[in-house]
Amino acid sequence: MGIFSAFVLFAMVWAMVFLIGLQVGQDTQGDRGERVPGTHVSSPAEFNLWRRVGIATAITLVLWVPLVWFIMSGTLGIDDLRRWTGRPEFGG
Repeated sequence: MGIFSAFVLFAMVWAMVFLIGLQVGQDTQGDRGERVPGTHVSSPAEFNLWRRVGIATAITLVLWVPLVWFIMSGTLGIDDLRRWTGRPEFGG
């Protein structure tokens, strides 16, 4: 795995973790009963973007390091995946 491939894997995992994390633990203005004029009731009451970015980055690192190790170890290859899905192996 090259450096660029590792970065792309990190970015993909980070995006998934971040988008899932946006929904977790969010209080809406309707939940608190404090609606700011001009906003929807389902708008977030408080939103700390940098805290959520930091949490997403930390979780991503915990998930990304074992993924990179697993890919780099060669435990699972493309031929193994093709065999599991019933497709013919390359060159065979």
